[in-house]
Amino acid sequence: MNQLLAHWGVGPRRRRLPLPAGVRGSAGLQRVMLLTGAVLTGLFLLAALLAPLLAPHGHAQLRSGEELFGSQQRPSATHPLGTTIAGYDVLSRTLWGTRTALEIIVAALLLSVVAGVLLGLLSGYLGGWVDRLLVGLADAMYAFPSLLLAIIMSIVISGGRSSLVGGLGAAACSVAVAFVPQYFRVVRAEVARVKAEPFVEAARVIGTGMWRIMFRHVLRNSVRTLPLILTINASEAILTLAGLGFLGFGIEPNSAAEWGYDLNRSVTDVTSGIWWTALPPGLAIVLTVLGTTLLGESLTDLADPRLRRRQGEGRPLTETVPNGGPGDD
Repeated sequence: MNQLLAHWGVGPRRRRLPLPAGVRGSAGLQRVMLLTGAVLTGLFLLAALLAPLLAPHGHAQLRSGEELFGSQQRPSATHPLGTTIAGYDVLSRTLWGTRTALEIIVAALLLSVVAGVLLGLLSGYLGGWVDRLLVGLADAMYAFPSLLLAIIMSIVISGGRSSLVGGLGAAACSVAVAFVPQYFRVVRAEVARVKAEPFVEAARVIGTGMWRIMFRHVLRNSVRTLPLILTINASEAILTLAGLGFLGFGIEPNSAAEWGYDLNRSVTDVTSGIWWTALPPGLAIVLTVLGTTLLGESLTDLADPRLRRRQGEGRPLTETVPNGGPGDD
């Protein structure tokens, strides 16, 4: 039977489930962490993209027809997760909060990556007083806790709270400022290494312009690790946004749903035995941060060549040499 299956090309390897290369390169606990992170992150993205279809009500809706939802209503068929003290539907607020979180993550990471990469490129390539000035500014920003820096920026930009566009912009800028020094340091170190490579020197010798060398030859070889940092910083962005909302520097509830604000408003409910207003936004924060963190850490481990060598050395000989030993030739 095995020979017949082999004749038709249906061996043990062919019958395995098709997995991405990154998953096939993992094993044991690392694979469990990678798959768990991917599933949780995928659910978060689906909920954010399909929030208008999944949410039974709007994020600021207080009534159905002429009838008010009511304050602190227990979970029921009409409101599966109950209502808040302000009369909002908890399930709808939680689902719409995924969209707010995703918008802040995308905007904050784009702003921080663009600023951090450009500053790191200039600092690492030009050196001299430009490098010393930018490194000093980055170190000064790094000395502040990220949440404190985000609070200061939120107050400066919008007075702490604002409308939908203003609130989202202020929150995104506040989170982005805290991430700029990270991308700056990573890109600066890579640029300082790449600019000493022979192919960069060869480009200078043949008369290639400085800007063309910086962006075409140096930059494209200095940002390979950024995707891994992005996944890790996504979880930090969610925590920073939730911290801003919990402390009262977030977005107005009638402008957008935000988990940190909802969690802050439900603190007093918990002491009164009302659990359904705090549990959904709290679980949403925990599961989303857990998923993005596990995904980022697993991808970082898989990108480490030393870890890949260790995994390769630990595989059975029959898997690495499928046709038998080296003496079969």
